[in-house]
Amino acid sequence: MSHNTFGHLFRVTTWGESHGPALGCIVDGCPPGITITEAELQHWLDKRKPGQSRFVTQRREADAVRILSGVMPQENSDVLITTGTPVSMMIENTDQRSKDYSDIARSYRPGHADYSYDSKYGIRDYRGGGRSSARETAARVAAGGLARKVMPEVTVRGALVQIGKIAINRDNWDWDIIGDNPFFCPDPDTVPRWESHLDDVRKAGSSVGAVIEVVADGVAAGLGAPIYAKLDQDIASYLMSINAVKGVEIGNGFEAARITGEDNADEMRIGADGEPVFLSNNAGGIAGGISTGQQIVARFAVKPTSSILTERRSIDADGNEIDVRTKGRHDPCVGIRAVPIGEAMLACALADHYLRHRGQTGRI
Repeated sequence: MSHNTFGHLFRVTTWGESHGPALGCIVDGCPPGITITEAELQHWLDKRKPGQSRFVTQRREADAVRILSGVMPQENSDVLITTGTPVSMMIENTDQRSKDYSDIARSYRPGHADYSYDSKYGIRDYRGGGRSSARETAARVAAGGLARKVMPEVTVRGALVQIGKIAINRDNWDWDIIGDNPFFCPDPDTVPRWESHLDDVRKAGSSVGAVIEVVADGVAAGLGAPIYAKLDQDIASYLMSINAVKGVEIGNGFEAARITGEDNADEMRIGADGEPVFLSNNAGGIAGGISTGQQIVARFAVKPTSSILTERRSIDADGNEIDVRTKGRHDPCVGIRAVPIGEAMLACALADHYLRHRGQTGRI
């Protein structure tokens, strides 16, 4: 299988399967001299790991990351320094239950990649989906933790802004409460509504979709290029590569199709310090494929988890028409754990463009 790598200068290759002994990534192009600890990376992985509430899969994984190469330890310290060589990171799988999938070894689950995967390769790992499983994204979160260290002045944050038909009240947005609830929700009034809704969805053996918003502050103007290396193009590509994502928008996104040019224009003035000041940010911090220095804003839509207890019509590998229901431990809303994954992919995209911009212009 090819196409396991993304990025140009900050280049990430992920490896491993959902039910294999381990998974991980190799980051090539990380600059030398960056200090990092495994605990710093673990902080981000802990946000993504399963089993943290009743609203996500109950698979129990520590998601403990180990850095295997590309660093040197400082004496008598947990601090590691990147050497400029490939940084390899590994996360062991410790709670696989492959027997949960034995009944669907030759069945194609509706909404999953079973049929398309089998059509392409002629073989598929039915145990949790193999490479097509969202378990692979743990490695991306590890890479995203390293990407953040490449740009210490940049802050990348994410929030869940909609589950099913229930959206947050943006007037209540408070970044400080994101870590105080199981949804990464910035609106305290929406949390109990989501709890009640997802309890009903979970008890019914069903699932529901979600919308995640990721934001980067402190990004300098000038990242990206106007034709085939647009910053928003790569951000959209990175976010679209996340499992179950079916839509991405930058800034006001599809809303731009419903308003006038006057309303959509991000007008400018000169601030007291002589620097440009934007009066709005409909463009999401990117104009002509190049960052403006404003806040980078992107949103992505995650479909309902395809693994549900309700029987759905399908076929099997022998051409028989069948009814399929999926057993096992699954997220009633996979969008919850997609928040740290979205953060990681935005961080990786920005780190790659940061290094490309520095390499071409010598600035930053």
